[in-house]
Amino acid sequence: MCSDQVLAMKILTVNTGSSSVRLAAFVRHEEKLTELASVREDSGGEPEGTLQEFVQTHKLANLNVVVHRVVHGGRRLTSPCLIDRDVEREIEGLAPLAPLHNPVALKWIRGASGVFGAHMPQVAVFDTAFFTPLPAVAQTYAIPHELTEKYALRRYGFHGLAHQAMWQAWRDQYPGSLQNGKIISMQLGAGCSITATDKGLPRDTSMGFSPLEGLMMATRSGDLDPGLMTFLQRQEGLTPEEMDRLLNEQSGLSGVSGISADIRELLKSKDGYADLAVELYCYRARKYLGAYLAVLGGTNAVVFGGGVGENVPVVREKILAGMEWCGIHLDAKKNSDASGMSCISSETSEVEVWVAPVNEAAILAQEAEAVISSRR
Repeated sequence: MCSDQVLAMKILTVNTGSSSVRLAAFVRHEEKLTELASVREDSGGEPEGTLQEFVQTHKLANLNVVVHRVVHGGRRLTSPCLIDRDVEREIEGLAPLAPLHNPVALKWIRGASGVFGAHMPQVAVFDTAFFTPLPAVAQTYAIPHELTEKYALRRYGFHGLAHQAMWQAWRDQYPGSLQNGKIISMQLGAGCSITATDKGLPRDTSMGFSPLEGLMMATRSGDLDPGLMTFLQRQEGLTPEEMDRLLNEQSGLSGVSGISADIRELLKSKDGYADLAVELYCYRARKYLGAYLAVLGGTNAVVFGGGVGENVPVVREKILAGMEWCGIHLDAKKNSDASGMSCISSETSEVEVWVAPVNEAAILAQEAEAVISSRR
């Protein structure tokens, strides 16, 4: 690739989640990365038609690279890389560990190949990669080590791009200082996770071997007693696939409320189960917040991101209720008025509280640039 192409690199980002896909296009002109267009779609559609429409609508000719967010990279895929047949097979082989995500990402990878041709470079960026350096005590399960080694069982962590983005967004508020700070970041959307970060490195995170562990989510249960799962399997005669579906697609806010997986709808409801679902969601997040204050020995900031974390002030208020004991004081007006990168803690709060728009697309584009540039 010649230097002129590098200076004007045009990048398409494909960010597939459990319920939606976000497409964005960027162009690099010398030192500046500029977003050209973006759209959010239901991920259940056919990739080929959606990609073609996006490119045609926004006149995105002469793309240089397509980059995909892939949730699970396992033990082998721990850094962004060009996608080839071996990488595709690895992503496919990890599908049982991220059943709501990896198959969808693979579908879009193959769809992009169909639209743009096999010659188009495609890059995969893995959500698990940020958590590769988790300390052993935070990544190890208390099961026989022979099984751990045999099946690569560890706490991988997910939402790495989002937590990396929140760390960078907070750090950017203090150029030249607090580079070694500690934050606790909460990514709250259809999927939910919380991460403790110290000096830019993850020290613990709520998602584990799969994106099912940890916080209560829209349709995922989060933490459960393993004995409860084996009890249900015996009593209900559930196959492993049926158990996966129950815990990933029929639980969380949707399962507890019996009404909706959308917390905004539940907040409007007068139903008792809707209220219980909301309270449980916030209570579980508050418990993890307390745990990670212990992990870090205190924190400089709590940072909220994701569709719920950024846009539902009452959820932030409920999660932080009663946390004054550790120096967290929310400013009610700042919280309700928050827009964009916003500090919502009071002037007297010892711990800052921020809302940070999570621009995963920009991170994807930057990682793609680095991979393509390394090929020169």
